[in-house]
Amino acid sequence: MQFLVLQEQDRAEHVATEKELAEAKKNSWIRIPRFDYTPSERLRFVLSGGQPHRASEWADTPARSLEDQLAEIAQEVTLRGEAAERRRLDEIEAARQKRIRWEAAMDEARVQYAEAYRVRHFEAQEAAWRHATRLTEYVSAVRTRVENMPPGQTRTEAETWIDWAAARVEGLDPLNTPPRLPDVPEPRADDLRPFLGHWSPYGP
Repeated sequence: MQFLVLQEQDRAEHVATEKELAEAKKNSWIRIPRFDYTPSERLRFVLSGGQPHRASEWADTPARSLEDQLAEIAQEVTLRGEAAERRRLDEIEAARQKRIRWEAAMDEARVQYAEAYRVRHFEAQEAAWRHATRLTEYVSAVRTRVENMPPGQTRTEAETWIDWAAARVEGLDPLNTPPRLPDVPEPRADDLRPFLGHWSPYGP
């Protein structure tokens, strides 16, 4: 809240001087003021900010002095202060509730991210198995062809390749190791974004 104390002014009809009349006659852009203003002993109190309850301005009047209105001013300040404090506490509570909802959304996003990661790993294993199966069939076909080759350096080199290829295929086939759930890496903020809906991964 802001407080402003102003000194009221008295207004009286302005009586133009000969000099002003001469200047105005000589220069068309000169305007002679209609009123004269002089400081008075009256004061005006202005209260701004906060939620108004009864008034925002108080002034000395013939019927009531500003001193007689101090209790009303003090009550208005108190009411606005209490309203501001309630609003501040409400905003704190709203922010707390919002963080609770965000943390719950983050927890659920981590669960969904982990499940999606496991599904991708599962699908990759299936693709690796199909790839290894095709390569095994190919190596088997090559072995059948080589078995019909006459002894010699060419057959020896082909058998060496078959041994290498078979070992390679064995390492590619996921069925050669017991199945287990993968270790899910710690997600980055952008990893969680697809599972957060309207929430930001960086905070509520």
